[in-house]
Amino acid sequence: MEQEQKIRVAITQGDTNGVGYEVILKVFAAPEMLELCTPIIYGSSKIAAYHRKTLNLETNFSTINNAEEARDGRVNLLNCFDEDIKVEIGQPSQEAGQAALVALDRAMTDFRKGLYDVLVTAPINKATIQSPSFHFPGHTEYIETSVGDGKKALMILMNETLRVALVTTHLPVKDIATAITKESIIEKATIFHQALKRDFRISCPRIAVLSLNPHAGDDGLLGSEEKAVITPAIEELADKGIQAFGPYAADGFFGSGTYDKFDGVLAMYHDQGLAPFKTIALESGVNYTAGLPIVRTSPDHGTAYDIAGKGIADENSMRQAIYTAIDVFRNRQDYDEPLQNPLPKLFHEKREDGDKARFAKPKDMFKKDKEANKKTEAEK
Repeated sequence: MEQEQKIRVAITQGDTNGVGYEVILKVFAAPEMLELCTPIIYGSSKIAAYHRKTLNLETNFSTINNAEEARDGRVNLLNCFDEDIKVEIGQPSQEAGQAALVALDRAMTDFRKGLYDVLVTAPINKATIQSPSFHFPGHTEYIETSVGDGKKALMILMNETLRVALVTTHLPVKDIATAITKESIIEKATIFHQALKRDFRISCPRIAVLSLNPHAGDDGLLGSEEKAVITPAIEELADKGIQAFGPYAADGFFGSGTYDKFDGVLAMYHDQGLAPFKTIALESGVNYTAGLPIVRTSPDHGTAYDIAGKGIADENSMRQAIYTAIDVFRNRQDYDEPLQNPLPKLFHEKREDGDKARFAKPKDMFKKDKEANKKTEAEK
């Protein structure tokens, strides 16, 4: 029996002066990870070797030049650079930012070619990666533009017990209120609902919607967005069959543990959702990009320049990001398979004259049933 090919996990190196290589190499120091998936690290063998030596790690990798060369049972490192890249561990630099972009660009190209199954991105520095070809607030927006096929992305921060999605992501605080519209809430909640069903296999998800203002606006005293925008959006979502509840004041909602009663939480802006999430999730958090054809996750931390090169970075968030990407990939396959409607394959027969397909099988079946009935009557 032919052995099934393992899920191919593309991993971009991220900022080469941060903790990206440390957490990647630490994760694959455990041999059982190679039983779960086939990693393809998009980066530089020289930089990877430099980090490995600096951190005194023993993780081995095989250098390849194309994703087609990746093999099961080994850590594949795809060289994305011909020139040398200067490494200054713990220091932001334009060179490190551009190295992150080169690896990310190569990964986007290879996804379009179908050369891997899921993507996990190591942290980038959002300032140093900026260039004429990258003018985005972060990974999420860039990936949406690159391989989204017109679909909208939704940022979800998650662990085993909590999933927090965001209506707005990387916006200055002064711009948040105007960006919160009934349409944007409905759009993000709809994507969230579908992701909970398809990507996490929750049959009837319950979504809590947070307020924008303190105390949910205090009946208009502290703001009108709850009455004018958020509540009408929740009502329209209910009309569409999506179980959305709220709006809930964020402080009491998280402080009382109410989030435990829902499958997902829709926050209005970045820090409203991520500050409590990171407090609760500690080192197990994962950033998941929902709504796109690509399955993409990342660890829930940044470049961590302050501890880079010291060997103390915790790799668990990177490990959980890989686990989550694999789980979502499998969940999508399981969800999509029964929806592909196998009945036409069983009953449709193409006419030789090129006319439209006709139902031939049922007619044959009825004919056989009629002949069987005649035989039974004759025997009587």
